[in-house]
Amino acid sequence: MRGTGCPSKMFASGGIDSTEEAMKIKGLALTLSMLPLLSATGCATYGPTWSEISGERYNVTILYRRPAIIEKIDGYSSYASYPIKVDPGSHEIVLGGPAPGWPGGAALHTMTLTLAPCTRYYLNAQFDNNVSPDWKPVVDYSEPIAGCKTSVARN
Repeated sequence: MRGTGCPSKMFASGGIDSTEEAMKIKGLALTLSMLPLLSATGCATYGPTWSEISGERYNVTILYRRPAIIEKIDGYSSYASYPIKVDPGSHEIVLGGPAPGWPGGAALHTMTLTLAPCTRYYLNAQFDNNVSPDWKPVVDYSEPIAGCKTSVARN
């Protein structure tokens, strides 16, 4: 049944313009067919085993410790999730330490860290005192990741 084009009469008569309906259905079908492609592009996928890196503080009672700013991991500086998921193994991590009151902030530090599978690492900046911009990167805490499965080789 063909509608009149006027919304109130269209619904009252129970019909919708077939051209308009066909266009909506084609648009919806195209959108649904593109979803898998759009969701797969640019996304890193991790198997049952991964590691995570966070710059947040875990221990808040350690004097002169501040959260770290994760600048780069293995040369990459754009991350889709936080904590940042990475493959287990050795990684070069560039960290920044927030130094309030210092123009330009504190210097960047690079650390090489071997990440164990299914472990989340909290990386922080340990300052010498409250007035100096000097600091060193530290692993504040590490914990197992819930739901992560370490693969075990079977003989």
